[in-house]
Amino acid sequence: MAKQIIIKGTPVVAANEVLVADSNSKIPAVDGSAVTAMAGGNIASGTIPTARLDSGTTANKLVVLGGSGLPAVDGSLLTGIVSHTTSASDPTISTNPSGGVGTEWINSTTGKQFICTDATAGENVWTCSGGGTGDILQKAFGGVGGGESYGWAGGGYPGPLNSIDRFSFTSDANATDAGDLTRTTNAFSPSASTTHGYVCGGADVPAAQALERFQFSTQGNSVDIGDCDLHRNTPNTTCANSSTYGYCAGGSPNSGGSQGKYIKFNFSASSTITQVGSLTGTRSGAAGSASYTYGYFPGGSDYQSNIDKFSFASDANTTDAGDLTVAVGYGTGASSNDYGYTAGGRTPTVVNVINKFSFSSDANATDTGNLLSTNQYQAGSSSATFGYISGGESNMNQIQKFSFSTDGNATDVADLTVSRGQVGGWFST
Repeated sequence: MAKQIIIKGTPVVAANEVLVADSNSKIPAVDGSAVTAMAGGNIASGTIPTARLDSGTTANKLVVLGGSGLPAVDGSLLTGIVSHTTSASDPTISTNPSGGVGTEWINSTTGKQFICTDATAGENVWTCSGGGTGDILQKAFGGVGGGESYGWAGGGYPGPLNSIDRFSFTSDANATDAGDLTRTTNAFSPSASTTHGYVCGGADVPAAQALERFQFSTQGNSVDIGDCDLHRNTPNTTCANSSTYGYCAGGSPNSGGSQGKYIKFNFSASSTITQVGSLTGTRSGAAGSASYTYGYFPGGSDYQSNIDKFSFASDANTTDAGDLTVAVGYGTGASSNDYGYTAGGRTPTVVNVINKFSFSSDANATDTGNLLSTNQYQAGSSSATFGYISGGESNMNQIQKFSFSTDGNATDVADLTVSRGQVGGWFST
């Protein structure tokens, strides 16, 4: 039988000595640098020096936290990470988010936060969250716009004319000829869907009640699609539109137009006309503006100052939302995200004043600047940042613009292909 040998004595840790456990039955401190084949899992406590770790930022390496945080590593395979875009400007309807609905955008200049709530290419909706104002979505029209790329001006007088001009919002350059209307007409009501420009009514009796449209993407001629009858041939109507309907209102009294009424037509079934309700009074030559939820008909002849307002959500009579600074007819309109604008017109003296009024509350307009000179019967269109005024009976081939972000006078930026007054305006992306 094997014998157990017990060596007793004072623990000694030195060369050529027997290693003896201490009084706690533990091995005293020894140099273990020559020990091999020890499983890492058997190390119960203690700290392994970083120098002994196989660390780095490449495959199969341990990532070690440095003094200022993690080193640069590829996180493309991480999941569940919520990211956002930070930019000095707001998104636009043409900002197509790769993350789709729910994508977050933060404006580092204003601090506004936007969430994409409709990811339709070129027609995205960015909702300003946290009770903020200034949602970004396909702009309603209103004799105006909110387009990203182009303004348009068509028809007009003298002639009358049937040509359609197009000019850029991204650079100040002269307009080019983009096609023709089906008829020579002027003093009509223009409106726009996301894909087409529409012409409702006009002064070319007896065809004035025709409804026609042209396609923005092809820059071709327009086609006749129906009848926008306001019960009679009707020049000097005005227009505002939502993303789905065009609205035409008023008209000249000497043509038998329904001056005190307004109608709508569906962009998806354009020949279907519905009478919506009554204006606060009879009028012709009002301007047009639109927020995302309401249409506005400011001013009108005989030289009125009230701003008519109506809801896109329900068919009802218009209400008086405030007054312009001048009683004016035959001006034109523009729309930013937050304000409606009117420019020029007749009081009966022709004026050059630019007014703006708030979409967020019903209140009187303020005077924010002037056109280059007195003007009336001009076309209006709007980019996301500027209002554009084209043609007119005083500056008939001129394209001028004014800023939405800073109140001030308009500047001359380009020319139409021909001089034209009593002209219609559109916008497109």
